Amino acid sequence: MNADPFIKIRALRTFQGANAVYSFFVNGHDIFKIADIQRIARSDTGELKGFQRKTIQNHIAGIVEYLHQADVLFPNAIILALDPVVEFKQSRGPTPEGVLQTADPGVLELPILPEGSRAAWIVDGQQRSTALSKASGIDIKVPVIGFHCPDGDTRRQQFILVNKAKPLPRRLIDELLPEIDAPMPSDLSPRKIPSELVNALATNKDSPFYGLIKRPSDPDGKSGVIIDTALVKVAENSLKNYGALALYKGAGRQPSDVNGMFVTMTAFWGAVRDVFPHAWGLPPTESRLMHSAGIQAMGVLMDRMIPRIPQNKDFQTNIAEALMLIREDCAWTDGEWPGLGVAWNEIQSVPRHIRMLAEHLVQLDYDASRAKE
Repeated sequence: MNADPFIKIRALRTFQGANAVYSFFVNGHDIFKIADIQRIARSDTGELKGFQRKTIQNHIAGIVEYLHQADVLFPNAIILALDPVVEFKQSRGPTPEGVLQTADPGVLELPILPEGSRAAWIVDGQQRSTALSKASGIDIKVPVIGFHCPDGDTRRQQFILVNKAKPLPRRLIDELLPEIDAPMPSDLSPRKIPSELVNALATNKDSPFYGLIKRPSDPDGKSGVIIDTALVKVAENSLKNYGALALYKGAGRQPSDVNGMFVTMTAFWGAVRDVFPHAWGLPPTESRLMHSAGIQAMGVLMDRMIPRIPQNKDFQTNIAEALMLIREDCAWTDGEWPGLGVAWNEIQSVPRHIRMLAEHLVQLDYDASRAKE
């Protein structure tokens, strides 16, 4: 390790509001001496850690190949969140006449620490930083933008804002959103409640979906079978289209009742699990009930069914009784859907199939409920 416990860099400091922002150049090989990558994962207690997606090896390999060419230009800035312990020492001296004073020159002292305990975190540029560390015999100074960041919440917020315009996986954003209390852009805010609800369904042991939902933070090989995006869409559609969850949506200064939404989802899907036990918990290749198409279609049925079901102590039992009336007409794991002429495994996660299956389920429920009267 370098005998000096710091990398001292000439830098410029400016302020955005009360926030100090720094601009400097550092040797590409030194980035991982001062900064860590916090990958998205969950602790044993279910607490969300980090925010970065997995490395994209072919992307990194392409950057390394480019770096090994002659006279490369690499102007894309790495963005770092800096722990408040990182100090900036402003240089003394007058500003030359006629120079626009937009930043103060000085020296930034970046501690060299072991991996996992460093005083900076990569917010944007993890693939580039990894490629720079792998490129042998390359001496290239790369631009870095740093900002002081007191907590993980701000790091996640900036990670989403920086990557929002790029093809950042929607699932990764959806899992991070519930962990962020800071204000978010208007196009992301409506997704926060559905994401928070799905997070509760995934982690609460009272949920019928406990242990069944696939999320970006899951370790490789985890046995989840339902993709989280399907349930997020169910919740989004229910809230947007005045469905079963819209009753709990806040208005004005009244906050949304996410717990009420959780109770409704738990009751409905708990009843689905009880009525279709042979199709529950299987991979989507073996059960279309666990398929994204089946989840979204049943979400539409939930929105049509719940308003007429008494929400008393027998709420889930009442839902199960209604579902029992259509059980024999559902082909989740074998056979053909009566009235559709479609085999169970021909249902795909495309809008046409989802709409067709949803309309069929709603019609089955309507006919069954009328016949019972």
